[in-house]
Amino acid sequence: MINEKNIKLFSEKCKTIFEQVERDLIGQKGVVEGTIISMIAGGNVLLEGVPGVGKTRLVRSLGRVFALPFSRIQFTPDLMPADVTGTNIIVKDEKTGNSKFEFQKGPIFSNIILADEINRATPKTQSALLEAMQEHTVTVMGVSRKMDEPFFVLATQNPIEQDGTYPLPEAQMDRFMFKLIVTYPTTAELKDIVNMTQKTMAEVADVACNGPELLEMRKVANAIPVAEEVMDYAMNLCAATHADSENPSQAAQRFVRFGTSPRAGQALISAAKVKALINGRFNVAYTDINELAFPVFRHRIKLNFEAIAERISPDDVIHMILKEKGINYKANQTLENAALARQAKQAKAFGSSENFQEEKKGKRKGLFGKKNKEEEAAAVEAPAMEEPPKGE
Repeated sequence: MINEKNIKLFSEKCKTIFEQVERDLIGQKGVVEGTIISMIAGGNVLLEGVPGVGKTRLVRSLGRVFALPFSRIQFTPDLMPADVTGTNIIVKDEKTGNSKFEFQKGPIFSNIILADEINRATPKTQSALLEAMQEHTVTVMGVSRKMDEPFFVLATQNPIEQDGTYPLPEAQMDRFMFKLIVTYPTTAELKDIVNMTQKTMAEVADVACNGPELLEMRKVANAIPVAEEVMDYAMNLCAATHADSENPSQAAQRFVRFGTSPRAGQALISAAKVKALINGRFNVAYTDINELAFPVFRHRIKLNFEAIAERISPDDVIHMILKEKGINYKANQTLENAALARQAKQAKAFGSSENFQEEKKGKRKGLFGKKNKEEEAAAVEAPAMEEPPKGE
């Protein structure tokens, strides 16, 4: 039975975890919070950012804070699936002298797996993580082996536009609970980073929580009740990302090709329970759902060509959905400014939003050599040029 004592202990434990991680990582509070929420909820995390912004350091620091065995896999184009999962090798029995097969465990057999630069490897190797991420088992040569609990995959990737990267398959993206964007530090944070690394490059965080305690925290979070109205709200947001759902959003109908999967609803509720406990609350609020919609949805929404052509990001689409369907949603000022800047740019280029839509319609009708209505009317009104008399 969950009581106030459990909630207080949970909140204090999380506070200690945050304090220890902050000893190794300057800034990136949203990324740190999102990663810890996902770990407590039992999910995997995908960290995306340019090289050098602290993605790998965060994962190494979490290994120290949770006192869990840590394994790092550096993904490269020539990495093979057996290099990740392990394989059977021939060994000689010392007693009988006969040869036999023995399974040599790969680096995935640990509690915290750092899949560094996961999108540098080929899809064949990326798929070696699928079973472990979902079922927490690894099957090699027909034999399935369970992973030790708790088990997490914390993957880092460079932005997909960079050279030498392979896009992650949708099935694998869906197995990540969160996708967190690691941004470049501010000038003040950069100064603190340089000062800190002049003293030591090693992590200095102390142990704040062990494996059994983490599993107990997960059990406490799972016992938190969710009001029926909040549950319906979360599921309606998931459905609003589908253009063909019962209650689609205008943004989904215009910009989304494929919406979120059922895993998005599971991740949204599980993470919201943890976030409520971190804030010392016994209930999940609408604001918890609104804040977590971005890391849960952004890698599960597939945009259509119109969104790509207009440079609409998944976060922009989520922002539009929350503005239309959300309850108690406070608009993200950065996304609002980006939307206003796009509108201003369109208005400047085409005079007004109405002219912009008419211009787009005209361009569509004029594709593949077909004349639009204005060109046909001009051709009818223009007098035919008389041919000069022969001999002149």
